[in-house]
Amino acid sequence: MDDHSPWKPLVVTPADVGEEPSPAGLTAHLRGIGDLRARLVEAKALVFRGFRVTAAELDGVLDLLLPGRLAYVHGNSPRSKVGRNVYTSTEYPPEYTISLHNELSYAHRWPSRLVFHCDRAAETGGATPVVDGARWLASLDPEVRERFAGGVRYTQNLHGGKGFGRSWQDTFETDSRAEAEAYLDGTGAEYAWRPDGTLRISRTRPATVRHPVTGAEVWFNQADQWHAAGLGDATAAALRAIMPERDLPQSVAFADGTPIPAGYVTQIRDRGLDAAVDVDWRTGDLLLVDNVLVGHGRRPFTGRRRVLVAMSDEPRPAAWAGPHEEGDT
Repeated sequence: MDDHSPWKPLVVTPADVGEEPSPAGLTAHLRGIGDLRARLVEAKALVFRGFRVTAAELDGVLDLLLPGRLAYVHGNSPRSKVGRNVYTSTEYPPEYTISLHNELSYAHRWPSRLVFHCDRAAETGGATPVVDGARWLASLDPEVRERFAGGVRYTQNLHGGKGFGRSWQDTFETDSRAEAEAYLDGTGAEYAWRPDGTLRISRTRPATVRHPVTGAEVWFNQADQWHAAGLGDATAAALRAIMPERDLPQSVAFADGTPIPAGYVTQIRDRGLDAAVDVDWRTGDLLLVDNVLVGHGRRPFTGRRRVLVAMSDEPRPAAWAGPHEEGDT
C-alpha cells in the first residue's frame, strides 16, 4: 500500500480465518496467529467481527490481545472501571463528537495498544473514527507543523473532591496524596498543591513521535482537546467568563508558554476528523489499535451505546522518542 492509497482497519471474520463464530473461535485464531505485534504494525488497526464476544467473555480474549493490561492512571477522560483494568469509553454526552486523539499522549508513558469492545451498539451513529497519524500530520499546514515542532505544555487542575472537571482521587485511583506524588515524581512533571486542595500539574511533551518499528513520524498530542477553542466558540467564551485559563481543569500552550492560536486548534481537530475512517460498531465487535500509529474518537449517537476499552504497554526502545526528546526505555 502506498502513501496515497486509502487506509482503513483490517476486518477479520470467522470465515476469513476458518474458525467458528464464537469467542472460542477468536481465541483459537489469536493463539495461532504468531506475531500479533507484527500483524498489528502492518495493519495499524484490526477489527474482529462476528465472533460474538460478550462482556462476560471479554477477559480471556483481552489476555491474548493485551499483554500487561494497564490501569487508566493519570487519564483525563471521565470513565468508569467495570472489570480488571477494563473501563467504559469516555462518558461524554452522546450528542457531541469526540475529536481524534492518541490515548494518554500527554503523559510521560502511554499505552502501546488499545482494545475497544462493543458491548451494545448505538441505535444510530456512534462510530469510532480512526485516523492514520502520519496522514493526519501530513494534512496540517506547514506553518502549524513548524510551530508545534518544539512541543506543547499541558496543565491540569485536579480538584480535591468538589469542583469542575476530574478530581485527583479519580485520576490517580487513590485517596492518598503520597501515592499521587509518588506517581508524579517518576514522570518529570511539575506539580503543586493549591490551598483549596487542588493539584496543579504541568508537563512538556513532544507534538510528534516516531514509531519504533516503522519509523513513521505521527501527530501525537492532544492540543486540540486541551485547548478551550476545541470546545467551540460559545463554550470557550463561557469558560473565559467564569475563570482564567490557568485555572481551567486542563489547558495547553506551546512548550515555551506562548498561547496556541485558536485557528491552529480548529485546523488540527477538523483535519483529523476529515482524514478519519469510521468503524461502525456491531454488538460483539472488537477493535485493536496501535495507539501510536492510529488516533481514535467518537461520532455522536442515539440509544444506549456501550463500548468498553482496555489498554496495554510494551517495553519501549529509544526509538519511541519524539524528534525533540529522549525515549523511554
